[in-house]
Amino acid sequence: MIQISLQGRVALVTGAGGDLGRGMALCLAQAGASVLVNDNAFPRAQQTCDLIVEAGGRAIADPSDVTDAAAVSAMVAHAVQTLGRLDILVNNAGGIRDSRIETMSEEDWDEVHNLNLKAAFLCARAAVPQLRGSDAGRIVNIASMAYRGNIGQTNYAAAKAGLVGLTRSLGLELARDRITVNCVAPGLIETPKAAGLPEAVRDRLIRMTPMRCMGKISDIANAVLFFASDMAAFTSRQVMHVSGGMEGF
Repeated sequence: MIQISLQGRVALVTGAGGDLGRGMALCLAQAGASVLVNDNAFPRAQQTCDLIVEAGGRAIADPSDVTDAAAVSAMVAHAVQTLGRLDILVNNAGGIRDSRIETMSEEDWDEVHNLNLKAAFLCARAAVPQLRGSDAGRIVNIASMAYRGNIGQTNYAAAKAGLVGLTRSLGLELARDRITVNCVAPGLIETPKAAGLPEAVRDRLIRMTPMRCMGKISDIANAVLFFASDMAAFTSRQVMHVSGGMEGF
């Protein structure tokens, strides 16, 4: 059985106090990486760290605001000063403020773009000088199948489509540095947030999924692990749909 090892590597995962981010951080740590766990809700970030440490891993929590350039620079410096280096950046922080276009405010638009797209840009910009010093530099962006369009989510869909564009452009810029840049686009995943959806909505989304079921957090975490590992050393600028065959909402 092939074992993926990230021993000796350091990962920074944004939004890692949430359900998906926590799954990613735990998965990378289980493969041997030390992890800087970022979440602006510090208690949630610390809880993820505690889970990693309890399992024998190494992690530190950081509550930096990933939409603020100075805070992001300080966060990357924190990772390097405390954990010694930086090899892997996972841009997972995100959020939604859904509404139809007629009722969507500029604040709704700006907040969603800042958290889902601007934050990824700021984190990548701050991390690249450190990733250039790694022999296995990796950036993994977390999009959503909503990047293909979804009613009531013009702000979110546009931001996630922008994240795909960022992935493909940045992958070109960093190719000669041997830094890979890839993207994971989840479909319907079984999380506490998804459990709170109205039953009719859940049923409709499951019917739209060819596999007729919801994915697991581990499905997303494993895709991130693949892109972060040596197994994907010659893979860049790709968007992996982890969606049970769903191609759009």
